[in-house]
Amino acid sequence: MAKDFNKFMSQLQETNQTLDFFCDFTKIAENVEDIKLSLCILNSLIGAPDMRKAVEAIWKRDRSAFNIMDILIAVRSEGKKKIINSSGDCVVLDSLFTSVDGVIEYLNDTGLTEIFQNKKIKDLVDYVFGIETGLDTNARKNRSGHIMERTVAKTLDKNGIHYRQEVYSSEWPAITRVLGDDKKRFDFAIETATKIYLIEVNFYSGGGSKLNEVARSYSEIAPKINSVQGFEFVWITDGIGWKSAKNKLQEAYNIIPSVYNLTDINYFLQKIKIKNHGM
Repeated sequence: MAKDFNKFMSQLQETNQTLDFFCDFTKIAENVEDIKLSLCILNSLIGAPDMRKAVEAIWKRDRSAFNIMDILIAVRSEGKKKIINSSGDCVVLDSLFTSVDGVIEYLNDTGLTEIFQNKKIKDLVDYVFGIETGLDTNARKNRSGHIMERTVAKTLDKNGIHYRQEVYSSEWPAITRVLGDDKKRFDFAIETATKIYLIEVNFYSGGGSKLNEVARSYSEIAPKINSVQGFEFVWITDGIGWKSAKNKLQEAYNIIPSVYNLTDINYFLQKIKIKNHGM
């Protein structure tokens, strides 16, 4: 197949997002389950006419229940988030949960006291499930890459091609020598009778400086790997985000012999099947 960069660019897909991209409800449910007991205890604050009295009652029973209150304002502090307290001091958010006065300050100043007393929240378990769903959107960027890996894996499975995932360069001394001290992890490795293909896959629906860095990095890695007899570097990438880094992608495309997208990946599969024939 003759390489055609303009055709390659015209084939880039707008998105690789399936419906399971948006929320990882399994992880969300697990996060809520981990703190469910504390949330159930804190439910007694809802509708409490005297908030201090309600807080003191919980404090005497199980003060550790307050340790998870940062999630009520959609924060995962884990002892790192700093705020300015009512005295004007810079303190760690979690430090407010070490005394009744601190808890009351937290509830009053965040507005949760008013929310609880007016019963604008009915159940903290359901409320936090909603918060966790919102926070989970921050993980979507990472999921896009995982979806691309899953798509490629399904394509390989469908074509009966054996592969391994998350393979490190340290497996092969010859590759380690050409790459130097950096331990490189490849998304896929496919071994045929005559060649081992080390594969990176990614998808970019939006632009950014990272695309230029990825293209530059692979442009440096590919010639080193390809210089080792019996090895070839393969890059499978897609997404209209590359239109914002077209020049850098074109440089990489001209340097790396094996660059494919989700449309022309079949050419790579044909090559693999030919190499595997007679194994």
